[in-house]
Amino acid sequence: MPDESIRLTIEGTTALITVDRPKALNALNTATLDQLEDALTRVAARPELRGLIVTGAGEKAFVAGADIAEMMNLTTEQALAFGARGHRVFDALERLPCPTLAAVNGFALGGGCELALACDLIYAAENARFGLPEVSLGVIPGFGGTQRLTRLVGRARAKELIFTGDMIDAARAKQIGLALEVVPAAQLLDHCRAVIARITKKGPLAVARAKRVIVDGADRPLAEANELERDAFAGLFPSADRREGMSAFLEKRPAAFRGV
Repeated sequence: MPDESIRLTIEGTTALITVDRPKALNALNTATLDQLEDALTRVAARPELRGLIVTGAGEKAFVAGADIAEMMNLTTEQALAFGARGHRVFDALERLPCPTLAAVNGFALGGGCELALACDLIYAAENARFGLPEVSLGVIPGFGGTQRLTRLVGRARAKELIFTGDMIDAARAKQIGLALEVVPAAQLLDHCRAVIARITKKGPLAVARAKRVIVDGADRPLAEANELERDAFAGLFPSADRREGMSAFLEKRPAAFRGV
């Protein structure tokens, strides 16, 4: 594929997606979103994968935003289609059964911040910068930022960041709950790999089911969300992994999960 801007690398049971448009600070245009969607489709088709890391190429940017040059002359209908494409791709990322980690290694602004928000866990390099500056351009976040940021950091903090368009550093992002941890840039990918390694030791069916219940239950009334949890809990009991996990506990040995 010409002008490839998404690289998918498989490292054992971990997938690594790298947004690679360094001259544009890894900004997301239509072609990049399409390539990202294709990469996510390939990850989803490999049930043996236990985790996905998303990062940006180079040392300056995770993803600096959507491509403003491409958006400049969009009509209302074209803007609607562009926004719909971003939502479709980020929804696909959010709905992957395996845990997804954003390794934010620089600027995560606009669409880049929204890409990170679509991941399950966000880890930041010390030089990372986060923001949703769309109001400075006369628009609002269009790839899920108004909704996912609000659910992660709360309504007031989300309003403050979106209304002001301010950029915050990694330490502040951790303070408000946007990033989980801040690590030296050189250690960021290894830190994310270590997190996935810890997850990989657990039952993959259980991890995937826990993720689905958390995501699907987040916007439901508590009683309804608890029903989702109850059904998912019981639904795992016929699995070989459930039998293996409980047997290993009783026999005081490490479990050997197979994902079945």
